[in-house]
Amino acid sequence: MDDLFAAPADAPVPPAAAPLAERLRPRSLAEVIGQGHLTGPDGAIGRMVAAGRLSSMILWGPPGTGKTTIARLLADAVGLRYQAISAVFSGVADLKKLFAEARSHARAGTRTLLFVDEIHRFNRAQQDGFLPYVEDGTVILVGATTENPSFELNAALLSRAQVLILNRLDATALGTLLDRAEAVEGRPLPLTAPARDALVASADGDGRFLLNQVETLFSIRVPEPLDPAGLAALLHRRVAVYDKDREGHYNLISALHKSLRGSDPQAALYYLARMLTAGEEPLYVLRRLVRFASEDIGLADPQALVQCLAAKDSYDFLGSPEGELAIVQACLYLATAPKSNAAYVAQKAAWRSARETGSLMPPKSILNKPTRLMASLGYGRDYAYDHDRDDAFSGQDYWPEEMTAQRFYEPSPRGFEAKLQERLAHWDRLRRERNG
Repeated sequence: MDDLFAAPADAPVPPAAAPLAERLRPRSLAEVIGQGHLTGPDGAIGRMVAAGRLSSMILWGPPGTGKTTIARLLADAVGLRYQAISAVFSGVADLKKLFAEARSHARAGTRTLLFVDEIHRFNRAQQDGFLPYVEDGTVILVGATTENPSFELNAALLSRAQVLILNRLDATALGTLLDRAEAVEGRPLPLTAPARDALVASADGDGRFLLNQVETLFSIRVPEPLDPAGLAALLHRRVAVYDKDREGHYNLISALHKSLRGSDPQAALYYLARMLTAGEEPLYVLRRLVRFASEDIGLADPQALVQCLAAKDSYDFLGSPEGELAIVQACLYLATAPKSNAAYVAQKAAWRSARETGSLMPPKSILNKPTRLMASLGYGRDYAYDHDRDDAFSGQDYWPEEMTAQRFYEPSPRGFEAKLQERLAHWDRLRRERNG
């Protein structure tokens, strides 16, 4: 792999007492793991470094994938002064001081790479404060974020920076981290091969988390290598990374919705579990399931909506964790039900038509006539009472006189809607016969 080259022989070695993650921190871009699509010769960062010129950039990726490390190494690679701040601990006064120092160094011929960790935590006004200093070249801005920049960063700032996406570390990259840790420690991890695989899986792509767990393992003494069960008993379970008001929230609900629509109960149950085990509010999930029942199933299976509302009542009655089984039942019912978006399509078409023709009067024949004046004006005249017909169908025209009959709802040939399709076709035939 082009991102796993050895570090230069003359690179400084961190003190032995430093944390393992610090001792293993890459000392050149070539040593960065898992981001070869950016740091390799053909990657955006690799090309900029080869040209000796950096543009401002936003590094977007999950925790523990090397954003801070890459920023440090970029400054060294092109000979820039490196300054770092965190949006969590910094305010306007800190920024003004940094910009003043950067401008002073720029006059002396040294440009500054300003690394801003958690840049999405700055508000819109604070983000706007970067613009003049980025535009005039006082600083090369490198921002790091775990959140979708499209949602969290100003459009003006995004237009002046290149967004580079870092990958979650895969099993190969994490395995390489373990190899490097063992080489630095001079001994193997006290794990069986299956336990080693389980440790990699538990990291969920986060290299920093993996190294913290490795440091714990190196600090203990066990008579025999740990198997997966022993490893699980020793290490605390990793809490799922999930911000309920940020992109992870929307990504998982989107994945759940699309798995349900695709009639995959296994994947739907997986994403439901991801959300609930990470602390998502069950009533939020239930609201989305209720919406799905109408949007993607509708009258193809009218019981889908009933199941979701019953699950909501069950959860209200039982609470967690007992009530979560009712949510699972509703999820599985939706995934395995026949699908139709006919009601959803019909709603959009009817709403659009109503906005365009909202001033048209219904035909007088179907208007009530509570007063003599209204009766004298023809309200209710010639109304055909459907129940007076043997088949309870008059075939009357209910549309405004200025409109032709519209067709918003087209049942699908699936589930209960197949019967509705036959029923509507029957009524259409009778309507044509009775109205010529």
